[in-house]
Amino acid sequence: MIENSTQVIVDDAAKSAEIPDVLAILPLDGFVLYPSMIAPIIIGDEKSRRLVNDAVTGQRTIGIVTKRPDAENMNEFSSLYEYGTAAAILKMLKMPDGGMRLLLHGLQRIKIVENLENEPFLKARVLVIPETPAKENKETDALVKSLHGLLGKAIELSSLPDDLRVAAINITDPAKLADLIASNLNLKVEEQQEILEVPGVLDRLKKVHYVLSREIEMMELGSRIQTRVKNELDKNQREYVLREQMKAIRKELGEDESTGNELDELKERLDQKDMPDYARETATKELSRLRAMQPASAEYTVSRTYLDVILDLPWQESTSDTFDITKAREILDRDHYDLTKVKERILEYLSVRKLKKDMKGPILCFVGPPGVGKTSLGRSIASAMDRKFIRISLGGMRDEAEIRGHRRTYIGAMPGRILKSLRQAGANNPVMLLDEIDKLGADYRGDPSSALLEVLDPEQNNTFTDHYLDMPFDLSNVMFITTANQLDTIPGPLRDRMEIIDVTGYTVKEKLLIAKKYTIPKQVAENGISRKQISFSDAAILRLIEDYTREAGLRSLERQIATVCRKIARKIAEGNGGVTKVTPELVTTLLGPAKYYSDVAQRTGAPGVSVGMAWTPVGGEILFIEATVTMGSGRFVLTGQLGDVMKESAQAAMTYIHTVAEKLGIPEELFSRRDIHLHVPAGAIPKDGPSAGTAMATAIASLLTGRNVKDFLAMTGEITLKGNVLPIGGVKEKVLAAMRAGIRTVILPERNRTDAGQLPEEVRKKLTIHFATHMDDVLQVALNRRKGAAASPLLEVTDGDRRTRDNATTATAVEISAKALESPPKKKRGK
Repeated sequence: MIENSTQVIVDDAAKSAEIPDVLAILPLDGFVLYPSMIAPIIIGDEKSRRLVNDAVTGQRTIGIVTKRPDAENMNEFSSLYEYGTAAAILKMLKMPDGGMRLLLHGLQRIKIVENLENEPFLKARVLVIPETPAKENKETDALVKSLHGLLGKAIELSSLPDDLRVAAINITDPAKLADLIASNLNLKVEEQQEILEVPGVLDRLKKVHYVLSREIEMMELGSRIQTRVKNELDKNQREYVLREQMKAIRKELGEDESTGNELDELKERLDQKDMPDYARETATKELSRLRAMQPASAEYTVSRTYLDVILDLPWQESTSDTFDITKAREILDRDHYDLTKVKERILEYLSVRKLKKDMKGPILCFVGPPGVGKTSLGRSIASAMDRKFIRISLGGMRDEAEIRGHRRTYIGAMPGRILKSLRQAGANNPVMLLDEIDKLGADYRGDPSSALLEVLDPEQNNTFTDHYLDMPFDLSNVMFITTANQLDTIPGPLRDRMEIIDVTGYTVKEKLLIAKKYTIPKQVAENGISRKQISFSDAAILRLIEDYTREAGLRSLERQIATVCRKIARKIAEGNGGVTKVTPELVTTLLGPAKYYSDVAQRTGAPGVSVGMAWTPVGGEILFIEATVTMGSGRFVLTGQLGDVMKESAQAAMTYIHTVAEKLGIPEELFSRRDIHLHVPAGAIPKDGPSAGTAMATAIASLLTGRNVKDFLAMTGEITLKGNVLPIGGVKEKVLAAMRAGIRTVILPERNRTDAGQLPEEVRKKLTIHFATHMDDVLQVALNRRKGAAASPLLEVTDGDRRTRDNATTATAVEISAKALESPPKKKRGK
């Protein structure tokens, strides 16, 4: 360890002592000792202490060799340089902690020629390198003189001691001068060792002269940097004093000290912002008003916030569109299965936009049941076009200010959701998805759907005016996409501004493929399972689809798959590894009994029961329509929480059956002496719509004729008083729902034949589809030809009254009616 890096020159009296051929070698780390130099060092390791004790009792001469910087163990010859310095121990002082302090005097350069011993300390045979006196010539004299000048300059620029200059002036030997300067410069060990190993004095002077010149350049550069920093600090200090004075002045005026900086920043942002002239003019006026206001006033905050909104809006900032149709198709196919028509329409839009940059609209509206991918379609479109994606949920929105914003006269006023989203996106051409547009409301706060009329009109939205902004903002670059579950609740004028694209439900085969390609890999990854640890069989996926979900979309299926993955993840986490193959039996074990099963066979098979098909916002459903007859006076009772339209359809069906009663073989008197009750189960659920007319008429006809409706048959269609069957909507959703429920035969209106042709091929193969133009066609297909056993309520006529009993004699409604009309029951005599 070096106690003091400054070395001093001494006389050569000590050099007269003869240096032995074999020397104990004391390794030093990070220090090079030169001849004729005296340096104090401190040692602390055991080997070095033994070496010093041995040398002090002997000739007091040792070898000082420096450890290489890249070596680790300094007690090995391989870790040391070959050249070093023979040194005499002038003084040794033991320390209280066991260490030693030495004062060493460098004698001559040496070279290790043979390694003799490693223990108890290093010992080697050395070769003394004699110092060749320098020849007196002009070059040597010039180098010495230049070194004296450079050394003086270095002392002025650095922290070198002034007595170093005095020592250098008194040295006449050029070799000693070179060693003195080298030993006092802050050089790396490699460079100090390199100077030690230079044999010639002239070469050593040149080397030291080069090193000293370089160090002076570094010192001058550092001095310039320090001067510049000092000047900068002086400038900052001056500005600080001025700012403190300004703060004091503002404080006396009652102004906030940060106000001036904020206004300057606003002015700079305004100058750099690219915006229309009318917007810049408005912002400039507002900034002028702001400068004249007191920061403590309430109006100041309102004006400041308004300026921030203007400067944050993306007036001219747009993202670069990508119109790579092939890439767009790949993205849509990657994110969504099937939906061919929807994808084609999106690609058509992108193609036209590629050819016509200033294209306006259209506004696309995806309509379909939940879980079919409407929202994710919008995200895929944004990805295909390299645009930013914004989603705004409109469900339950009742305040018009959510769209148009509040006027600035109100406390807490803010822009509407449209401008707020654009401000966050930072671009004026994102893909903006207005989700659940069919669930907008209206109350005393206004009608949001009316506010959307301007937003969703390509001819008007280039001058959309938000109440808060109070000046036009161009929305024509925004690609608006809306989603809805149904169209009935969307006002006509708003619906007219959108291009309706139906996104219908999926078949079982489509769900199977989507689950294998998208849903299962996603849930496996989200639950921390490797694909090597789990596999789903097709039968297991079909079990999940058919027995645990009954939906048009895919959300319930994804939840069930996630449940299976979680349970298997728990099994793996508990240490039960291996590959788990999910089979139908394992699905039942993990999820319990099936949640859904087909009850068509259990609830049909008797006169008076038919199966209808209905459309709902969440997909298609089947309806069981039941009719029965009781003793009464010709009333027609309707139950099942039916809406007005559905009640009218039931009345029309009853009237039609009454008009063709003779043709169907139904006694006319039955309509005046019996009550007919029509019920649609699931009475807690409201039902409405005209499409169950054919099913209601079939149920009544089945009841009154005693002919069963064919097994696994469903129907849909509106009926008129003349028996005509009118077309209906939602054909695909209704047919898919019937297929999920196990229906095999379907009756549709003739005018829906085109819709049926667009059904998936899988559905057309599994179902038998009949088309009807009149109710006669429906009854001909739906009713069995033979007369079935009575399934209508069992009636018995007693001599006291007429009431229903479970053990009555089996008879059809027609037979009971005929008997009752023939003669009244005879009274029995008592005893």
